[in-house]
Amino acid sequence: MSFSTRYARSPEEIKNMDTEELRKHFLITNVFDVDRINWTYSHFDRFMTGGIIPTTDVGLDTIPPLRSEYFLERRELGVINIGEPGSVLVDGEEFELGYKEALYVGQGAQAVIFKSKKPDNPAKFYLNSAPAHKSHPTIKVTEYEAELVTLGSPDTSNHRTIRKLLVNSVVKTCQLQMGMTELKNGSVWNTMPAHVHDRRMEVYLYFELLEDQSVSHFMGEPSETRHIWMQNEQAVISPPWSIHAGAGTSNYTFIWGMAGENLDYGDMDKVSINQLR
Repeated sequence: MSFSTRYARSPEEIKNMDTEELRKHFLITNVFDVDRINWTYSHFDRFMTGGIIPTTDVGLDTIPPLRSEYFLERRELGVINIGEPGSVLVDGEEFELGYKEALYVGQGAQAVIFKSKKPDNPAKFYLNSAPAHKSHPTIKVTEYEAELVTLGSPDTSNHRTIRKLLVNSVVKTCQLQMGMTELKNGSVWNTMPAHVHDRRMEVYLYFELLEDQSVSHFMGEPSETRHIWMQNEQAVISPPWSIHAGAGTSNYTFIWGMAGENLDYGDMDKVSINQLR
């Protein structure tokens, strides 16, 4: 288990940041390690982002910033598998997860163990966690049980399918929400037109991106935007005051995770494209 901390930054601060500083404060380059969970602890809504590639059984241990006896004592957890088949053992109950399947683990679960079905062809579990005030049941959600929304069009290069996996219309959570957006062939823009939601922060994980391709992630206030170039299986923190959108040099998928004031997926302040600066 390892962790790093990212402190909250204001819009005024990023106006003076160069490329290196932006990447230092918002980009998460190393999400997945073999047999070790990497956590990035953000002070935006105390949101945690991590990943694990288990070739042996790996337990979910607490970390010093939580000051807790066990990891989920005051937290909830979302898991999405983007690797080969694996499973998550939660207090003795095993949940098998295939590619792009999700698991919600409620507050109070004490023993969480990540496993691969075949250690030489391991699972790859992407993890999000947020503070929780109430215990909800642990539940698995498949791609087909997700709530689907199709948005955009080929004409605007943003034709995409949104799979709402861990949202309140599918499972009960305290504040954590997770899902994924898949770009259609020929489309490269996500989350466009852009928006902000000052009630929630967000983290994006970009994956299914070819090794020699990249995504340019846009952030910042609508009137003062910045960009961060990202590679496959890297994540980026999006503050509540920031837009969050990206354009790739090829097709890709991204997982979005949110936490904050409410569970209203549609609670956002939209920004017209010609208003962006």
